[in-house]
Amino acid sequence: MSPQAPSPIPPGQARGRGVRSNASGRFETQRHEAFDDGWPADEAPAPLRTTLTAEQARTLISRNDSPDVPFDQSINPYRGCEHGCIYCYARPAHAYMGLSPGLDFESRLFFKPQAGARLAEELAHPRYTPKVIHIGGNTDPYQPAEKRLEVTRGVIATLWEFRHPFSIITKNALILRDLDLLAPAAWANLTRVAISVTTLDRSLARAMEPRAATPERRLLAVRRLAEAGVPATVMFAPVIPGLNDHEMEAVLERAAEAGAVGAGYVMLRLPREIETLFTEWLESARPDRARRVLSLIRQTRGGRANDPRFGHRMRGDGPLADLVARRFALACARLGLDRGRTPLDLSQFRPKARAPQGDLFG
Repeated sequence: MSPQAPSPIPPGQARGRGVRSNASGRFETQRHEAFDDGWPADEAPAPLRTTLTAEQARTLISRNDSPDVPFDQSINPYRGCEHGCIYCYARPAHAYMGLSPGLDFESRLFFKPQAGARLAEELAHPRYTPKVIHIGGNTDPYQPAEKRLEVTRGVIATLWEFRHPFSIITKNALILRDLDLLAPAAWANLTRVAISVTTLDRSLARAMEPRAATPERRLLAVRRLAEAGVPATVMFAPVIPGLNDHEMEAVLERAAEAGAVGAGYVMLRLPREIETLFTEWLESARPDRARRVLSLIRQTRGGRANDPRFGHRMRGDGPLADLVARRFALACARLGLDRGRTPLDLSQFRPKARAPQGDLFG
């Protein structure tokens, strides 16, 4: 299906948001498009508020068989993401909810109440086989609303109760709130954390990831996690040629200084609606370099905006992609970020979540 025409957001509602439009989802039978009718507005539109809707999920654990993803099981406590990262690969999934991958993705969120209790039921099932569970493989598990909803915290508490290994990825320093659970889990070799740091340029971060934690706060989170004994890696993702790729070595250096034990990267890809949304944003936020950036992105994707093939979609192809890969490998080797990770321990899993006798009298 061809991309829909942009549906511009009124300036008052676009403030603090990543996207510039809100086209109807690709599965909708009717399409809605804002337009200027020539009449002056009686008053400015009120700032858009984020809404959160409870979602009763039948199952909490999702299974994955993609060879590009290093985990078999994942949990996503939220759908949609208020951080508003313009490049987010999860945006197109909002169309399955009958919503737009544009502004709706950032402002109409869903959460899973009682996620911890539901997870406990799944883990206690007689046929359940433990495998590492990744938290946040789709959207960030530390949404701003997590501070009061504590959905992600409930999931972590249940996993720790069952002594089940898990990993987390986030770009929100709110993860430090849960150090009381993460630290003992890490000491037992049951968890590790990845923090996404896309740029050190605060102005670029604010434009590209408007409601995420600042780069400095993310690096502080890495430091605090490391000090607490929680192994933390830094993800330089996505790499956007012509926009942030020149910062790769600097980000990795700061990560190593903060105590990161490893690093990773992903090359930007622009599937489905993300191509239109990213192009709109780039032409608005960085008009002086928009044409070059888009050209460089296509050079890593065989002339296209996206290459969905397994084995290619995360790293890209061509001379530019190869150069990024070499730079990354050399920087990690120099900084000691290329050490292999110790596998998380599956042997401690206890299906009935019964505390050992030592815990009762400790």
